[in-house]
Amino acid sequence: MFPEPDYHQHEEFRNRSLKLAEIRQLGIDPYPAKYTPSIAIEALLNKYKDKEIGHSEEAANGSTETVSVAGRLILFRAMGKNAFAHVQDGSSRIQIMFNRDLTKVAGLNGKEEELPPLKFIEKKIDLGDILGIEGNVFRTQKGEITIFAKQVTLLCKTLLPLPDKHSGLADAGVRHRKRWLDLISNTDVFQRFQLRSRILHKIRDYFARHGFLEVETPILHHIYGGAEARPFIAHLNALDQDMYLRIALELSLKKLVVGGMERVFEIGKIFRNEGIDRTHNPEFTMLEAYAAYWDYNDMMIFVEKLFEELALALYGTTKIRVSETVEIDLKAPWTRLSMKESLKTYGDLDIDALSDEEMREILKKKSTLTPEQIRALSRGLLISHLFQDLVEPHLIQPHHIIDHPIETTPLCKLHREPKLRLEMLVERFESFINGNEICNSYSELNDPELQRKLLLQQAEKRLKGDEEAHPLDEEFIEAICQGMPPTAGVGIGIDRLIMLLTNSPTIKEVLFFPLTRPEE
Repeated sequence: MFPEPDYHQHEEFRNRSLKLAEIRQLGIDPYPAKYTPSIAIEALLNKYKDKEIGHSEEAANGSTETVSVAGRLILFRAMGKNAFAHVQDGSSRIQIMFNRDLTKVAGLNGKEEELPPLKFIEKKIDLGDILGIEGNVFRTQKGEITIFAKQVTLLCKTLLPLPDKHSGLADAGVRHRKRWLDLISNTDVFQRFQLRSRILHKIRDYFARHGFLEVETPILHHIYGGAEARPFIAHLNALDQDMYLRIALELSLKKLVVGGMERVFEIGKIFRNEGIDRTHNPEFTMLEAYAAYWDYNDMMIFVEKLFEELALALYGTTKIRVSETVEIDLKAPWTRLSMKESLKTYGDLDIDALSDEEMREILKKKSTLTPEQIRALSRGLLISHLFQDLVEPHLIQPHHIIDHPIETTPLCKLHREPKLRLEMLVERFESFINGNEICNSYSELNDPELQRKLLLQQAEKRLKGDEEAHPLDEEFIEAICQGMPPTAGVGIGIDRLIMLLTNSPTIKEVLFFPLTRPEE
């Protein structure tokens, strides 16, 4: 009924399956439930890095330290009465020496004459198999820390081989889809994901130290909102209705602020039914945080201090190299420019001296938008698109771009300065590093009348065919009617942050399982 997978026909799979059957016939369990190493390989290597250990003769008679490790066999070579191998756990590996007279195999009891342990290792064990090794530590004449194996335990017999150790995993599509092979084969990839975990831990610690409570909010929504993006649609059988995977964390977190949780944050998955490119994946990780009684100026300081602290904790410096020729400095304070100032600085445009039609003519020469799309843009959106095309690529060193046109978001407070309020600018900043947007922040709109008016405008745009416009969320407006204090909010793309801190060229290099096309 179900066809066998192609790999069942591979010679290597058939050979290993035959060995598996033979191991079972010998009475050895090839998949035992548990093994407890006494030390991790990296810790063992660090322990003896600068210490005297002893030589192989001392290890043979048991006068050096006895240890047990577990890991994957990644190299094996027989040399007469001895055989040498490398075993890897995580991204660390150590040399193992098997000896014809002193190495035993767990479970081979009473069958050593029929199949000597070293012969069993040579004939039945393959590269990729997972082994437990108990023995004594020594240093070879060349200075390599080695374990003289006294007992070997087969922990997992593998049926498929590892990638060739010379050519490795050259195909990026295979690397991203079969990340387990990538992690086994490339220690730098393994270390990058270890660093990802460490960065997340430090972010959580930073927020906790500043009085933020970590919360979890729903992924499935009746109404989506908080960003301009198309959602993924799911169907809830229990209620026989369509649901939406969240496109932002914002609205749920603001409801918690209304409820009296004055500082909250969440790190969670977001889903946007959009394109895939160097910095975008439809499923990604977002951090959003909200602080009552702050404004966007407070949040700017908080964000740049977070980045500065992360760099210092990871590398001992605020300077991060992003290419052979470019080094960025995350030290606070960062450069602050209004969107109009940035256009003057990097685009040589004085926006206040340009009419809407003049901006449209400039945009026609610079943008990928169609003439019809450009013609439909309001003044605020013309400014925003000119910024994207003329300024963003120049924002290599950290910049906060502040004071955006109101058309860019319906969820932000109008500027407190009367002149800027008349221009319909909002208290928003976006932070850019290495030409990429790294975070987005507002002094949050808490005027329920204006909030409803702006969301109604979005809903009208949606009715006219704008699939990325916000739908009208009456429950959110109701929450704001019951009172949200002055609040600052921020959203930080975790994956882009990790790209920056690990100098990774694409978002796929920092996601365990990025979305790939079927042919990949």
